[in-house]
Amino acid sequence: MVTKLLLAATAMAICRLMVTVGLPLAPAELLRLGVDGNISVDASDMEAAAVDFGGTSRAEPLAVLHPASTEDVVKLVKAANGKGFTVSARGHGHSINGQAQAENGVVIEMSVRRREAEKRTSPPRPRVNERERYVDVWGGELWIEVLRAALEYGLAPKSWTDYLYLSVGGTLSNAGISGQAFNHGPQITNVHQLDVVTGRGELMTCSDKENQELFHAVLGGLGQFGIITRARIALEPAPHRVRWIRALYSNFSEFTEDQEYLISLHGEAASKKFDYVEGFVIVEEGLINNWRSSFFFSPRGHPLNISSLAPDGGVLYCLEIAKNYLQSSADTVDQEIEALMKKLNFIAGSIFSTDLSYVDFLDRVHKAELKLRSKGLWDVPHPWLNLFVPKSRIADFDRVVFKGILGNKSSGPILIYPMNRKKFDDQMSLVTPEEDIFYLVALLRSALKGGDELPTLAYLNNQNSQILEFCYGAHINIKHYLPHYGTRHEWMDHFGEKWIQFHKMKMEYDPQHVLATGQRIFPPLFRDGQVSSS
Repeated sequence: MVTKLLLAATAMAICRLMVTVGLPLAPAELLRLGVDGNISVDASDMEAAAVDFGGTSRAEPLAVLHPASTEDVVKLVKAANGKGFTVSARGHGHSINGQAQAENGVVIEMSVRRREAEKRTSPPRPRVNERERYVDVWGGELWIEVLRAALEYGLAPKSWTDYLYLSVGGTLSNAGISGQAFNHGPQITNVHQLDVVTGRGELMTCSDKENQELFHAVLGGLGQFGIITRARIALEPAPHRVRWIRALYSNFSEFTEDQEYLISLHGEAASKKFDYVEGFVIVEEGLINNWRSSFFFSPRGHPLNISSLAPDGGVLYCLEIAKNYLQSSADTVDQEIEALMKKLNFIAGSIFSTDLSYVDFLDRVHKAELKLRSKGLWDVPHPWLNLFVPKSRIADFDRVVFKGILGNKSSGPILIYPMNRKKFDDQMSLVTPEEDIFYLVALLRSALKGGDELPTLAYLNNQNSQILEFCYGAHINIKHYLPHYGTRHEWMDHFGEKWIQFHKMKMEYDPQHVLATGQRIFPPLFRDGQVSSS
């Protein structure tokens, strides 16, 4: 009886919402789809779906679906095609510009929520094939759970993001990059197979050998062609421990030359290379920046005054590298590291090293998150700017941006590290600069309403605009990572030669523009219950 009353109340709420926004009442039939999961208009669910990690945009959905299976996703997307509403898949909600939002549509909360007390069916847990070294995972599963499942068999995925509390479907819809990408490529090049619910509501299995066009389009495709409900991820034997090393530079050319050297090792030298190469820029010593630079200590255990090493109080650069190893090879890892470090040009005496478990290394950002949450500095606006910068112009970027536009306020980590383009698959939707080596420059900033602790959102947005104006004015062929544009022309320019294929795949797999309208690439065709002419 209670369940019937709750369903009736939910149906009435959805109907009221439909009337309020001028949409037809037909989508209230969502409640009669027969899903095994839960369709919700609960205030907390609606609020979570209306915002994201970026904290700079808001879009009110009509309802939120917590799917229990792929079939639930199929039913919803088919209904969206028939009744004229939009759908967006939301993983961990770590988007930064409203990409996972669905204004006046339905957000599919893909994250796994097991409500044992309600005895609801939940998506499948990760399933590891030890012999063939892969794991099948639900699209909304977090990478931290993928890691835990694989480690039970002594295995682990090859490529990572710095933050593990992201969904598999979310990172595969973008690229999934970190300090391992120079070696293994991004996460999208380490996938064997996908199950995808297309914008037509069709469930399709795709891979390099089956439905190849869809497979390549979805990987890096920003959610435009389908919703990933299952991914088969490649695994490798997991190391036991990691030697995590940082070294400081005051000379940008020496810093980038050393980074490029470390990602170029091949042949016999490659077997002894570092497994992770990143770096970051230090323009201030503040709370937010220090989550990245918190273990700089002198040999006697006293905190190092890193600003004292910068020439005339200028910018410092930190090389961040890691060497994975098995417990059985602990005796040789120091020799390999020493041989590599001798070839680098960091500031003498500025090496800082720590040794930790493989899991602790991969999960390092989550621990920093907990510290920031305790200080109220996590759930704040994040006007991030992530750019791929070609190697030939990275020195110009340093001169104007790091040493100029940013001043002495970073309000968050500024990552910079190179990648090998040959490790990326050009058949996929992701776009990168055309040079053999390009850099990720990620300004991962946080803003508050005011005060001395952090710059304001307006201040950081203005800096981002200055950076982009410089790049465009100087004809630096940057490509946005986690892209966000306001016009069709800008999206066409972003994809360049890939636009024709991208548009073709949209027309084939989501012709009614049901999916991922928060990206603002293809406007919804249904408006106020009618077919739009746009």
